Amino acid sequence: MENFVTVAIFNYQHETLIIKNLLEQEGIAYFFENETIIGIDPFATIAYGGIKLKIHPNDIETVKKILHNLNESDHLKIV
Repeated sequence: MENFVTVAIFNYQHETLIIKNLLEQEGIAYFFENETIIGIDPFATIAYGGIKLKIHPNDIETVKKILHNLNESDHLKIV
């Protein structure tokens, strides 16, 4: 996982729940850096730079499409 790159940053843990589901459906390996500490202390999000979505570089285009489609949806927005 040391080669993984950051493709998105979220301020709150609840923002990652739908994205986790979508990535798992596509079989994309991922992890969220700082997720646990920010889940425990939401006010620490600024200090730690948010929750960072990290993926393998080979999956960048697929994940960008997933994030774009999620943002374009009328029902859900990434804040």
